[in-house]
Amino acid sequence: MTTKTILVTGSSGYLGSQVLATLAQRSDLRVIGLDVRAPAHRLDGVTYAVADIRAPEVDAIVASHRPDVVVHLASIVTPGKNSNRAFEYDVDVNGTRNILECCVAHGVRRVIVSSSGAAYGYHADNPEWLVETDPVRGNEAFAYSHHKRLVEEMLADYRQKHPALEQVVFRIGTILGATVRNQITDLFEKPRLIAIAGSDSPFVFIHDQDVVGAIVHGIDSQQTGIFNVAGDGKLSIHQIAAKLGKKCVVLPAWVLRSALWILKQLHLTQYGPEQLDFLRYRPVLLNTRLKNEFGYIPKRSSEQVFELYLSSRQGAQP
Repeated sequence: MTTKTILVTGSSGYLGSQVLATLAQRSDLRVIGLDVRAPAHRLDGVTYAVADIRAPEVDAIVASHRPDVVVHLASIVTPGKNSNRAFEYDVDVNGTRNILECCVAHGVRRVIVSSSGAAYGYHADNPEWLVETDPVRGNEAFAYSHHKRLVEEMLADYRQKHPALEQVVFRIGTILGATVRNQITDLFEKPRLIAIAGSDSPFVFIHDQDVVGAIVHGIDSQQTGIFNVAGDGKLSIHQIAAKLGKKCVVLPAWVLRSALWILKQLHLTQYGPEQLDFLRYRPVLLNTRLKNEFGYIPKRSSEQVFELYLSSRQGAQP
């Protein structure tokens, strides 16, 4: 049996640590975890490397381990208090460029990249269901969305110039799991949910274990391409509020825009008027290609994922 070497970037993060734990259970894989910080707990059978994804040292790590597949998960999903746009760009975009250069230089066969549905952007003319052939138009106003767009443009360039490097690109919906905390779950924790008049603010969800499952399938599969990763169906903000047992306050767009502007000027919120589009023009991902072409079928629908998240949240409350 041939042993395949897998290198996972962002291996100490929320998703990376789960991917690493799953891969570590397989005897047919040699697993390397790469992160800017040392792991809190080391797994048997995993080799750990500590380096900033942007650093020149990454080249030596890739050269030393010669991975067959690189799973690139390192990015800034939820910025810290002291974060800034330049730092986030450097990690998301320049860090990805560094990894791709190392892959090409050292003959990596395949790279699996965690992109996001946010790469499509938050636009009034988005179709009801976005498919992989729709344009990537990540809004410059949203750092994460814009950076994912730039990364995808970079990946498209690499597909043209370096076709020997196979690519699997996952445009992932909102990830929910038992311990997940992100910008979206922060919204759900508010006493009331905010809706914008004229918009259902639809959400698609994917269970963290289904994201792990899709990544593992990408390691084992010969299939390449770009795939939306989301559960079947969607939930409106009103349906989410009902499941949470909370009221949904519907505000005209101009009222919310003005309120956000004032609150940001007073340093009472990190969010500005641009957050309006984040709420009302949410990208809704169709997962047909993931199921029919890539061959991975999510085990839970968007609604089932949310209900699982809700039950874990209620179980954690005293």
